This record gives sequence, structure tokens and C-alpha cells, in this order.
Amino acid sequence: MSNMNLPLQFSETAANKVKTLLQEENNPNLKLRVYITGGGCSGFQYGFTFDESINDGDMTIEKSGVTLVVDPMSLQYLIGGIVDYTEGLQGSCFFVNNPNATMTCGCGSSFSV
Repeated sequence: MSNMNLPLQFSETAANKVKTLLQEENNPNLKLRVYITGGGCSGFQYGFTFDESINDGDMTIEKSGVTLVVDPMSLQYLIGGIVDYTEGLQGSCFFVNNPNATMTCGCGSSFSV
């Protein structure tokens, strides 16, 4: 499946950061999992964690030798989005550029649809 047909994109910047973190952890089996949870100041919030497992129904995206994993429930809120990474004055973090979010908050980690 080409990257353009994927429901969620994984930026080169984010993939390279994951690769660096995996080298630091010395565990090439880890994958970056992005998920949605209820809560946050706008209704939903993004979460990121490293996970060795891929569960039934999870979608995986390979980029630069690393894997992004998304569960089906979270994916429905992320379709058309881009998982990216930024470093700035507020610190460094993974984030989702999500076209489905109708309202976001100042922290950038929660949204509503």
C-alpha cells in the first residue's frame, strides 16, 4: 500500500526521532503507538507510547525502518492526519496534525471532533 493511500501519515521527522529513541533504548522491537483517550481540555487527547506488540486489528505504518501502530478505535479519529515530531521553545514532542479536529486547545494535545 503506498503512503498516499494510507488513512494516516507518518512524517519522516517523526520516524527519524523514533529511530533515534529506539537506538537509545537498545530495543529494535519497540514501535511507536499513537492512541486517542477521552479527556483533555477539549474532549479527546492524543497519547504516544512505545509498545513491543501489535494487537489484532491494529494498523501499522512502516517508515525509515520503524513502525507506527494505531488501534482501530483511535484510527477513526485520526484519518487524514499526520503523526509528526517537533522541537521548539515549549519542548519536544510527537503530535498529530489532525484535519478532523474541529477545536483544539493551547497545549495541542487534546481536541474535539
